[in-house]
Amino acid sequence: MTDPKIFAARFPGDFLFGVATAAFQIEGATKVDGRKPSIWDAFSNMPGRVFNRDNGDVACNHYNRLEEDLDLIKEMGVEAYRFSIAWPRIIPEGTGRINEKGLDFYDRLVDGCKARGIETYATLYHWDLPLSLMGDGGWTARTTAYAFQRYAKVVMARLGDRLDAVATFNEPWCSVWLSHLYGVHAPGERNMEAALAAMHTTNLAHGLAVEAIRHVTPNVPVGLVLNAHSVIPGSETPEDKAAAERAFDFHNGAFFGPVFKGEYPASLIEALGSQMPKIEDGDLSIISQKLDWWGLNYYTPMRVTNNSAEEAIYPATQGAPFVSQKVTDIGWEIYAPAMKSLVEDLYRRYELPDCYVTENGAAYNMGPQNGEIDDQPRLDYYVEHLSAVADLVSDGYPVKGYFAWSLMDNFEWAEGYRMRFGLVYVDYETQERTIKTSGKWYRELASQFPGGNHRVA
Repeated sequence: MTDPKIFAARFPGDFLFGVATAAFQIEGATKVDGRKPSIWDAFSNMPGRVFNRDNGDVACNHYNRLEEDLDLIKEMGVEAYRFSIAWPRIIPEGTGRINEKGLDFYDRLVDGCKARGIETYATLYHWDLPLSLMGDGGWTARTTAYAFQRYAKVVMARLGDRLDAVATFNEPWCSVWLSHLYGVHAPGERNMEAALAAMHTTNLAHGLAVEAIRHVTPNVPVGLVLNAHSVIPGSETPEDKAAAERAFDFHNGAFFGPVFKGEYPASLIEALGSQMPKIEDGDLSIISQKLDWWGLNYYTPMRVTNNSAEEAIYPATQGAPFVSQKVTDIGWEIYAPAMKSLVEDLYRRYELPDCYVTENGAAYNMGPQNGEIDDQPRLDYYVEHLSAVADLVSDGYPVKGYFAWSLMDNFEWAEGYRMRFGLVYVDYETQERTIKTSGKWYRELASQFPGGNHRVA
């Protein structure tokens, strides 16, 4: 095992170590204190959508175990906590009435972090759209972008004085493509035109929220969290290389392009422009306002080959075989070099601000044996990927911090509760928390960094 004290020497003294969660995955309490349903409450209760028809009604019961869980974060030795805020708790119908009890909960969360010396990195949207907004089309409707802008104003007016940083969205790739094109996540659409509409509405909502945040709390650093894909061609043939470039435009460029260049990728517009929603004058300038930081969520590479079938839809690719023989329990290839080459590639292509690795981790489902959870494969995953991060830092890339996904086992979206990503094991029957072997190692590593103000300049 790599000694965490020795390993820590690979990072600068002001490097930030944290843990991450998301509201719907841990909070539970879906029907209390004025919260109304989200699209994930509806999706989870539809047969065939989520493994075992699991739902978020209880999850990790974090809503009712807040103080205990904040003590756990403190015990983990980390300096920062990345969490998301549930829009259906704050403005339950998406528009209209503000729910004070929802804001009260996040007041307690932020104040509890501050009292324990933990920095707060909030995400405004981690996929739990208020269900009422689906009546207008959800993310396919332009009006949702303006509803999100108001929600951002409300949250920042209440919490912004105590937040160290805020992100507008988490992984728009998932809430756009996975949710509106591939049908895997809520609302379960499988339609390119709907997906493209959701793409532009989401990008616009991001830009409008940046405006709102800067207006209400100009000193809070604002960013965007993207699960950028490391797209690797399955071979060195020109066809596969061209396929990988199209896949990059589709999976990454659809978000990085408008945000960091003020334009959608030319190949995407050429192939799909006739299905795109109307882009109003000024939209792209709103979307491309400069950010203070961006977050990278990385788990596994994307390997592609050319799909030459006549009916193939842009980006006309198909999956290529894994190169590494190691996979996690969710079936994802483990290949840490792709994380490093991805960051290098993104900084070549775009003018990017400081970066935080906002999610990285592995699904392994081993349970307790004699009161211990020996998850050595997860620890090995962390060592390999943190090594890649350390190499990026030493090469001069502005990677300023790392948030492990996740603090604890939780509701893993379409996988329900069968996949466990936590540093901490959760017994869902008793809600008992047990720190795993990987969590103890990460605690020891994070504890080598004594803290201080990491707020983005």
